[in-house]
Amino acid sequence: MRLNEEGLKQKEFWTSKGYSLPQFDREHVTAATKENPFWIHFGAGNIFRAFQANVVQNLLNDGVLDRGLVVAEGYDYEIVEKMNHPHDDYSILVTLKANGSVEKTVVGSVVESLALDSDNAVEFSRLKEIFCNDSLQIASFTITEKGYSLVDGKGEMLPSVVADMKNGPEKPESYIGKVASLLYTRFQNGALPIAMVSMDNCSHNGDKLRAAIIAFAEGWVANGVADEAFLAYVKTPEKVSFPWSMIDKITPRPNTSVEDILKADGVEELEPVITSKNTYVAPFVNAEECEYLVIEDAFPNGRPALEKGGLIFTDRETVDKVEKMKVCTCLNPLHTTLAVFGCLLGYDLISKEMENPTLKKLVEIIGYEEGLPVVINPGILDPKEFIDTVLNVRIPNPFMPDTPQRIATDTSQKLAIRFGETIKAYQKSDNLNVADLTRIPLVFAGWLRYLMGVDDEGNTFELSPDPLLQTVCPYVASISLGDNVNADELLSPILSDEKIFGVNLYDVDMAALVCKYFTEMVAEKGAVKATLEKYV
Repeated sequence: MRLNEEGLKQKEFWTSKGYSLPQFDREHVTAATKENPFWIHFGAGNIFRAFQANVVQNLLNDGVLDRGLVVAEGYDYEIVEKMNHPHDDYSILVTLKANGSVEKTVVGSVVESLALDSDNAVEFSRLKEIFCNDSLQIASFTITEKGYSLVDGKGEMLPSVVADMKNGPEKPESYIGKVASLLYTRFQNGALPIAMVSMDNCSHNGDKLRAAIIAFAEGWVANGVADEAFLAYVKTPEKVSFPWSMIDKITPRPNTSVEDILKADGVEELEPVITSKNTYVAPFVNAEECEYLVIEDAFPNGRPALEKGGLIFTDRETVDKVEKMKVCTCLNPLHTTLAVFGCLLGYDLISKEMENPTLKKLVEIIGYEEGLPVVINPGILDPKEFIDTVLNVRIPNPFMPDTPQRIATDTSQKLAIRFGETIKAYQKSDNLNVADLTRIPLVFAGWLRYLMGVDDEGNTFELSPDPLLQTVCPYVASISLGDNVNADELLSPILSDEKIFGVNLYDVDMAALVCKYFTEMVAEKGAVKATLEKYV
């Protein structure tokens, strides 16, 4: 059983092993898509393959759609070269359900894959051709929040961006420069309307994409390398829209246990590829069953009935409420809490942490007692039901191979949104008191203890990637377990940093409590566990 056009002709072999196969005429869909594409997606990663591609497949199966997806990869071209092309753009979605059952789906809705590479004349020309087509309604993105940034960690413009703005839209090198170039091609061919939809997991994602595109338009116009009217085009919502969205679906790195299931079925050539850019990709993706994609309904060239596939379309204000509900209270803070303490307490799976009564109680208190009182109900999703599902179904799912180490990545960039917004809401409230927040400071102390790179048993561990490690780790570098530390003296530069916590912890009278917790956590081996049990 090989995952390609030829191998899938043996339908009975696949179905006998429990695989759901595409129920549409893929040859016909491919031809129709190439002639009149309606949706191109940038970012050929796991979330796209597990979510958007599967939604489109279901709609093709149901006859709601008659065309599929085009995907472009602009960061790591090897994903397309070594995974999409050898498998004729098919992938296997393995849905891992909380009850232990596994759903296996061969997804064939992606019918064309291209490298967003201006040095690849053939494929870049094809992308321009797609953007010239008036049938194109949606260009969507899952390129991570970093993908929209035009500056480096010091706030200085990236050299590739500087060069692109000087040289114009003909052959850009930077990611957003290449996207802006395609948009310029669309402008030159009738200023056709399009929705540019960021689907990345970050706040006000559409604004981040819009700001980056407008920066290029302004730079090109100022340098005299693009038509002045291009700037007006990208600034006109009736021509180019940048809807906000909220996406939620956990898609961990392809796991060997899932690979073993597929191998036992007789599926061949499942070996993952680690690209030269260190991207880990496989012919399959493993994901949870639960998924949400809420999108601001702003599509100047129209859109198909994607709501029939489970996507939710609403207004911008509601998207914002849903996003805040998830990111600030109902999921992300709970994940970060478990990530920090999971690393310190030696866990290798987030789900296992929910078997620890103290950790389970901690996230329940942070979610229900500290966070929920400041959540604004968005109307389309109930916040309490959302937390119920997160804590009782999603995080405890023992079949989801998600690790605290993965979730601990970039924690310094997450604390302000995931906890700082709740603190600010308490400050503004007439009925709530910041002093009642006693578990969120426990997480802050846990993160500072995590930065030592020493677990609760005294063993060193590798910190997950984070752009601020070189800035914050020196403050705890001199501390050893058993030291009697002056935490306030050592940590005050971090505790007062609004960029990290969203607030100056001294201004909200929280710094002393964080220092108290931290001091207890470094007292001896086992002190993290003891501190949690004492205060939770």
